[in-house]
Amino acid sequence: MSSEGFLKEMQTIGEKFLLKLQKLPKADPVEIVSFCVVLLFIATVLLLMIIACSCCCYSCCSCDGRPDHRRRKIQVRPTAH
Repeated sequence: MSSEGFLKEMQTIGEKFLLKLQKLPKADPVEIVSFCVVLLFIATVLLLMIIACSCCCYSCCSCDGRPDHRRRKIQVRPTAH
């Protein structure tokens, strides 16, 4: 997908989201609850992605951005009998 197509798609999604927000005060309670559930799901996924990325970066790098060489993986080889 080209960057222009992606931007167009994001703009379309944003316009649909704004339209949905404008209609929300007049909506049925079921529609309001379902909209809130979808927003909560999206927020949860984004939060989990941020936590996963930060944990991954923290395990690879120390606080100053340099790799932590003390945590290198050591290959274990079988012993000869």
